[in-house]
Amino acid sequence: MTDPYTRIRSRDVPVTQRLSADQVPNSDGAFVYALDDWARMDRFLILGSAGGTYYIGEGDLTKENADAVNRAIKADWKRAVDRIVEISVEGRNPKQNPLLFAFAMACGADAPECRAYALSKLNDVCRTGTMLFVWARYVEQFRGWGRGLRNAVARWYTEKDPHDLALQLVKYQQREGWSHRDLLRLSKPRPERDSPLDRNLAWAVGKGREDGAFDTLLQAHDEMNGPNITPQRVAELIELFRVPWEAVPSEHLANPEVWNALLPYLGMGALVRNLGRLTANGTIKPMKGQEALVTSRLMNRESIERSRIHPFSVLLAASTYAAGRGVKGSLTWQPNGQVLGALDHTFNFAFKNIVPANKRTLVALDVSGSMDGSKILNTHLSAREASSAMALVTLASEPQTAVMAFSSGFVPLALHRGMSLADVVQMTRRLPFDATDCSAPIRWALAHGVDVDTFVVYTDSETNRGGHVSQALREYRKRSGIPSKMVVVGMTSNGFSIADPNDAGMLDVVGFDSAAPALIADFSAGRV
Repeated sequence: MTDPYTRIRSRDVPVTQRLSADQVPNSDGAFVYALDDWARMDRFLILGSAGGTYYIGEGDLTKENADAVNRAIKADWKRAVDRIVEISVEGRNPKQNPLLFAFAMACGADAPECRAYALSKLNDVCRTGTMLFVWARYVEQFRGWGRGLRNAVARWYTEKDPHDLALQLVKYQQREGWSHRDLLRLSKPRPERDSPLDRNLAWAVGKGREDGAFDTLLQAHDEMNGPNITPQRVAELIELFRVPWEAVPSEHLANPEVWNALLPYLGMGALVRNLGRLTANGTIKPMKGQEALVTSRLMNRESIERSRIHPFSVLLAASTYAAGRGVKGSLTWQPNGQVLGALDHTFNFAFKNIVPANKRTLVALDVSGSMDGSKILNTHLSAREASSAMALVTLASEPQTAVMAFSSGFVPLALHRGMSLADVVQMTRRLPFDATDCSAPIRWALAHGVDVDTFVVYTDSETNRGGHVSQALREYRKRSGIPSKMVVVGMTSNGFSIADPNDAGMLDVVGFDSAAPALIADFSAGRV
């Protein structure tokens, strides 16, 4: 008969037993810490819930996250709205839909003052026509089209410079079942009669096109979509009026002459998304002028930072481009080596500026089965591929860094400075599946006498083997004499963390937040 008293212990408590009263079971039954609603909201705004995770479907995960956002809004609506605006304006979120969904919740909240305050921030959050259309689809889930909502949408149109508005009108004409015509008829803006703004809005609802009395960009768009237009004339109109590529008729987007005209004005996001197309149609060729132009733009730190392109967008583009074919469709190309190399610079520059901590840092990557089964933002990239790419940023910025991988134990992963994104993704895909012991990196450091100031663990916190991380970290501090810190980088938007919120030397941050590497360095150095 088993002695029941042997199950109660204070040393090496397995994760299948509760270490403290504030722990909760994760999706695999092990005990971890629950995130508070504010931390969970941050994860949702940045990582979303599309595609779910290895352990929970997207429907249940979205419901859990929406409930957390709703509780945060009810607890302190101003703090919630300000946080949404901050993450949006700083460009820290890879995809807009989760953030726009949360913003729509605030715009339709029960408290009138919350609705008014959120709507006053509409122009800050919905900076493009597409973002406005997505938000409009979501906001109807939480409220009707009352005066406050109509007035806020009207201001979105009337507070813009006429030419900036014209750009929005041609670049984002309709999305998500909405068009500018739909929103203008609902909001009924009242600009000064016959002003440039008034004429541009008339164009959007199909009026006044016969006399052409509106912005030259709108005129160029109409000519470009008229009969008998040639690629040469399309290229001329692009060069004269900077017509965005989204407004170019699709039949001309296979023509290198058109893309040669577009390239100098192409936004950074559009550039990285179209690299495959540009290579396939011959615009980018080895040792040709456009190759130099493209690579120089991809390596221009100032331009990349100004564009606010998200590093995940770059990683996704680099992974697709290196594969030589799109995730969807039949387009194929031979990847250009110079472009692939330039994308590595783009990825690093897309993160917020990092001041090195100059601490001995061990980056530990969870490469377990659940990390492979969880896809980032419903793309083809898994959480373990994405976290491996993020490790390159720390390798590049911290002079004393080692990278290891773990599942139920140590997994060899020879990442080093100078590796390409494509190499890292391919290497990580070949790793075996296994269970998860998040204390493995600390126990490995103890067993091998490795001095570590800061452990940085990338994980989904779905640990199911070994001991508790907080306990292992305390043991490491005691035996090594080093006041080591730990940063837990959450790679999915579930509600769990292995970081003990009561330990000032442990920090939970959101994976693929573009500010995460800088925050990790500041915490490691003691600057925050």
